[in-house]
Amino acid sequence: MAGKKPAARARYAAGLTAGLVLLALAVAGGLAVGAQPVPPAEVLAALFDPDAPHASLVREVRVPRTLLAVTAGAALGLAGAVMQGMSRNPLADPGILGVNTGAACAVVAATVLLGTRSLQAVVWWALLGAAVAVVVVYLLGGRGAGRGTPEGLVLAGVAVTAVLGAVVSGLGVLDADAYGTLRIWSVGTLAGRELPVLWEVLPFLLVGAVLALAVAPALDAFALGDEAGRALGVAPGRVRLLGTLATVLLSGAATAAIGPVGFIGLVAPHVARLLTGPDHRRLMPYAVLTGAGLLLVADIVGRVIARPAEIQVGIVTAFVGAPVLIWLIGRTRRNRRSASTSASRKAVATA
Repeated sequence: MAGKKPAARARYAAGLTAGLVLLALAVAGGLAVGAQPVPPAEVLAALFDPDAPHASLVREVRVPRTLLAVTAGAALGLAGAVMQGMSRNPLADPGILGVNTGAACAVVAATVLLGTRSLQAVVWWALLGAAVAVVVVYLLGGRGAGRGTPEGLVLAGVAVTAVLGAVVSGLGVLDADAYGTLRIWSVGTLAGRELPVLWEVLPFLLVGAVLALAVAPALDAFALGDEAGRALGVAPGRVRLLGTLATVLLSGAATAAIGPVGFIGLVAPHVARLLTGPDHRRLMPYAVLTGAGLLLVADIVGRVIARPAEIQVGIVTAFVGAPVLIWLIGRTRRNRRSASTSASRKAVATA
């Protein structure tokens, strides 16, 4: 047994190292690939020499875009891991449960109705919208016959997303000029984003990440249920509060930066869980790397698939994530039926 732990730690460290190498390759691709390809040697020269060929393209367009993709993807992956652990729901995701759409709706409403233009105000409105959406979805998902089930929360999230999406479209009718500036952003895009956007949201993302990592050990005990968690010294109310705050900060700030991008928070934790198991302290670093890599690769695919035009990253992630969601719903139902059948057989055998 003693020999297994160092071996497991070595495998875990090797996996993280491999993830970092793959992310570095994706970053290199993000700097080189686009409507105008730039050879790797010229990318390297442009990073260090402002007068080099393609320096303006690489330094002013692709570096900010790539950094935002990595940061926002990492935030969404981490937010998804927290939501899935906190709700004990394998289908939880900031996009599916309406959190991203809530943030986007608040930003559009503030822009159209209040004339908000400053980036700082946009971030605060996004956080407020994300918080309200979280509360509404969990209130709706806790009612009725589907109370507390993964499908019930997903249905509540879909309903809230649909309503908020209609509100966003309606606001566009009120002020077409203001909405025109937000039309592409509301789909989820990294095009045209600049470094000041990253610096504005980075403090919120860092605080959210610290909170998420702080609740990671408690989420493992929390997964056993409220009563078992209390027996292990975990306060469920405190875990829910800190976990919700982390989710709001991570997903709200990411949405303020690049718009509502779905499915990264759903897919990244599941990929990480396949590699690490259910331990959240080991899972979360992998979810960060996976989320960052997925969003960056999706952005690269969007740049080249319709060249010289490009497809917004939110559309690319939807094409990838929707089949994953359908598969997860089917697997969740099969697991529940299997558990129910097993419990019935045990009851009959005992009787």
